[in-house]
Amino acid sequence: MLNTELNIAAPDDFYEALVALHRDLTPEQSSLVNARLILLLANHVGDATVLRQAMAKAREGIGPAGQDATLRTTA
Repeated sequence: MLNTELNIAAPDDFYEALVALHRDLTPEQSSLVNARLILLLANHVGDATVLRQAMAKAREGIGPAGQDATLRTTA
């Protein structure tokens, strides 16, 4: 089951490291780094059911291209 509760010991430190990871990158390089990070973490998780739950959760509130671009957050 996908854990959506806070599970990072130092979330602010993680966020700072994530921002630093993208510093000085072009948008294309940043997208590539994001894709690599996603694949590495997906491999680490390994459970296809959990990964599908995470993908569905990440997509929530985001419609198809060309529709209202407003992001609706849901908890």
